[in-house]
Amino acid sequence: MFYNEDCISGAKKYLADNSIDLIVTDPPYGISGDKLDKHYNRNEDNVISGYVEVAETDYPNFSLAWIKEAERVLKPGGSIYIVSGYTHLRHILNALAETSLEERNHIIWKYNFGVYTKTKYVSSHYHILYYTKPFGKVTFNTYAFYADSEKDKAGGSLNYQDREDVWIINREYKPGQIKNKNELPKSLLTKIIMYSSNPDDMVCDFFLGSFSTAKVAIGLGRNACGFEINKNAFDYQIEIMKEIKKGELIETLRKVPNNKLFQQGKPLSDKEIKDIVEEYNNYYKSGYTKKNVIELLSEKFGRGYFSISKILSQQKNQSENTLF
Repeated sequence: MFYNEDCISGAKKYLADNSIDLIVTDPPYGISGDKLDKHYNRNEDNVISGYVEVAETDYPNFSLAWIKEAERVLKPGGSIYIVSGYTHLRHILNALAETSLEERNHIIWKYNFGVYTKTKYVSSHYHILYYTKPFGKVTFNTYAFYADSEKDKAGGSLNYQDREDVWIINREYKPGQIKNKNELPKSLLTKIIMYSSNPDDMVCDFFLGSFSTAKVAIGLGRNACGFEINKNAFDYQIEIMKEIKKGELIETLRKVPNNKLFQQGKPLSDKEIKDIVEEYNNYYKSGYTKKNVIELLSEKFGRGYFSISKILSQQKNQSENTLF
């Protein structure tokens, strides 16, 4: 399922329509990436040679061509995450606008260092464009990393914080190790794959590079496929892929406790509403604050804080005899 070939021609030959659950990819940026070491004085003795850049003049057509193929092979409801810098971001956005793919989030990935500058702000982030294909159920595992009621020390929701659209994830340093020109950190890939796919789903990377997406996907119990045009990188990484065991990363994941809001989203019965109001009144008469009572009722009835609060407000408006 891995091919030493250009992704556009390769996808046409090897990937069927509606066959991929999730695409995670980091395409060339069209900024002479094959020569950046000369500008930034980077020692690339351990970087695999043969990186293939895309000419700036070709970038709009190149982006449209591969994104059209991505649209074709995604299943209805399938997701795609595209990592991009800002230089040619507009061309990727323009290409996406030419498809049926629907935007769900424009994520900012803030990393731990940027290019040093004196005459402008330091660029220390990438863009991650999260789109889905219409006419199918989208996979999004809301509680992949945190349960609904887990809090930080200040009382904030850990689940909410983890799903905000600004991610602070450090890039990985590999001094003295053989590596590709650009590599996405395992923690970033784990986050995307766990939220947007399920075990045994097919995860594809159109620009495999270091095969990081494939390695993490298989390690998390998914299947993987993709393309890499650089023969040096392909030959080196394909041997490493033989050592990757399916599911080997699952035991490294944090164990998420059960959700407490087990009734969230379910219709309310008249009896449940009556019970909530009665228990609220009993607690309130005993001297509890409204906030404390709602928190207790939220846990007991498996409803969210605002759901309980809304029920009480509605009952207050309906009856002047209810104690609030």
